[in-house]
Amino acid sequence: MLLNDSVTEIKGIGAKKAQTLNNLGIFTVNDLIEHFPRDYEDRSQVKDIADLTENEENTFFALVSAVPENVHIRKMTVTKVKLSDSTGSVNAVWYNQPFIKNALKKDEEYIFTGVYKKSGYRREVSSPEFEKAGTDKEILGGGRIVPVYPLTSGISQRSLIKTTLDAVKTQLPEFLPLEMRKKYMLCERNFAISNIHFPENDESFFIARKRLVFEELFVLQTALFILKGTAKRNDGIVFKTKGISEESEKAFGFGFTKAQKKVIAEICSDVSKGIPMNRLIQGDVGSGKTAVAMTAALMAVKNGYQAALMAPTEVLASQHYESFKEFFDKFGIKVCLLKGSLKKKEKEAVKELISTGKADVIVGTHAIIQEDVEFKKLGLVITDEQHRFGVKQRNVLSEKGINAHVMVMTATPIPRTLALILYGDLDVSVIDELPPGRQHIDTFAVNSSYHQRAYGFIRKEVENGRQAYMVCPMIEENDAIEAKSVMQMIDEVSQTDFKGLSVAVLHGKMKADEKERIMKDFAENKIQILISTTVIEVGINVPNATIMLIENAERFGLSQLHQLRGRVGRGKYQSYCILVTDSKSEVTKERMKVMKKTNDGFEISETDLKLRGPGEFFGTRQHGVPQLKIANLYKDADILSQAQAAAKELNRNENWQKDDRYKPLKERINMLFNSDGRIGI
Repeated sequence: MLLNDSVTEIKGIGAKKAQTLNNLGIFTVNDLIEHFPRDYEDRSQVKDIADLTENEENTFFALVSAVPENVHIRKMTVTKVKLSDSTGSVNAVWYNQPFIKNALKKDEEYIFTGVYKKSGYRREVSSPEFEKAGTDKEILGGGRIVPVYPLTSGISQRSLIKTTLDAVKTQLPEFLPLEMRKKYMLCERNFAISNIHFPENDESFFIARKRLVFEELFVLQTALFILKGTAKRNDGIVFKTKGISEESEKAFGFGFTKAQKKVIAEICSDVSKGIPMNRLIQGDVGSGKTAVAMTAALMAVKNGYQAALMAPTEVLASQHYESFKEFFDKFGIKVCLLKGSLKKKEKEAVKELISTGKADVIVGTHAIIQEDVEFKKLGLVITDEQHRFGVKQRNVLSEKGINAHVMVMTATPIPRTLALILYGDLDVSVIDELPPGRQHIDTFAVNSSYHQRAYGFIRKEVENGRQAYMVCPMIEENDAIEAKSVMQMIDEVSQTDFKGLSVAVLHGKMKADEKERIMKDFAENKIQILISTTVIEVGINVPNATIMLIENAERFGLSQLHQLRGRVGRGKYQSYCILVTDSKSEVTKERMKVMKKTNDGFEISETDLKLRGPGEFFGTRQHGVPQLKIANLYKDADILSQAQAAAKELNRNENWQKDDRYKPLKERINMLFNSDGRIGI
């Protein structure tokens, strides 16, 4: 049985069960093997009935000492049975599981696991799991640590455990070289897989986990090194950069911050080496990334090349166009805008400017990566708000030039450990300083009893000429989720608290042109209060907006809250963020405390990573990077350092990919990355 074989190759898995497993993302034998437990239950301590601990889960052997019976109570079926051993007896009960009656046989011994409770003379174990003693004890029974898996409808823990148990008996190929395993004290893969699912003891679990975390991060880093190395082997355009930064500063009329100067120097170094630049520019909202991007674009044009900037929305692209045009007009440099909403005739005219080289700087949306858009001499590619684009989109644009330099910008501060994973194929620059005069945003965390006061405050600000955002986690009400929706909010406030004001809604289900129109109207102050979902997270620059109210703040990650908060405080007016939550969770309290304490996006992102792990920090899948299955970038920072060191050491040998010893490693990398066409070795 091969790792890439369908799960149907495993004994006992037919088409129906395979479909259920597919719902868990399990399609192959490898998928099943790497469907790791989310938790474990320690059933290694088997007790006598007399020693059962009250209000805790206990595992014990017992004889079914009476015939099980079903009793009907208020439309509910209760199954009861008496269990006993040499030390005493206890009753077991199950609710609405009438089949239990036939599953247990009188005078036969079983192993049970369940919560034991006492009430007066009544002793009871509620809905215990059980196995017949002497058979299949390894599945759910006593004497061992039992895995708990993420499930989906149609499959039980018992079934998944048994299926996984059969799968892990497969002899797995070892792809980490012996010398590497010795150096970093890693166990063999077979031992690791077996003991991550069914650990013999705590020590075996930790040994297994270390190996699997290391291999996951090592494979990822090695693949990203290959990507980076491939880019660097290409001949790149050489830009002369002397004096351009100073020209740019003069045109802006203000001095760059130390952080901006440092990043510009890194860009100058990259573009003068003769290899394509691949650089991520990280900077908090308002840190001056756009000025850095304009300076880089000026370098390209001064060297006879075109520069292109791609933004995720038309409104943002239009805003960039206006600021780029104002800057480049001072140099007599032609800037054009290409977006989907342009009329056909207008589009054709812009495309001709681009293809003939009459347009030096091109700003646009996804429209600029269409097949029929041809550049005369593209030398620099810039993508803004990179987390809204996939790697493929970035590559499509860069391939419109010949080994063009690539600059990627994001206003989402990313902890360094995560940046190394998400952007391992890029060099990372950080603008960690805000220009003087940037407004501090006062942040408050309140419960829903403060609504009327908050609405009164918003109305006062709006009557003074300002604007406000109100963000809800959902578009429409959902009985299953206790959270305020956009439609509920507009119904509540438009004709009451905000009567007479211009209020509009914005959400992801709207048509693109409608969304663009609403955002444009808000930017032009035709709309005073915008009630929205998180679609405004990456959006427009509205200096007049001074209030951000976020409902059910507990439903958002810290970094997302910070990103939303960054929509205000962009002008000269004092700005405010109001976080509304009724959650009593300690994690929520900690998040709100951090939001009130600091406006530093990097500090916030580190805390976010600590509190909730990397997870879908902002959707790793769209980066073309496989999701982490077992590693935790906060807890496993030491192992990440080791994995990076090992990957660096391996890639120092340019010929390692031709070495037969590494054939299993190459196969592993291809298996993980080849699905999106990013890598093939």
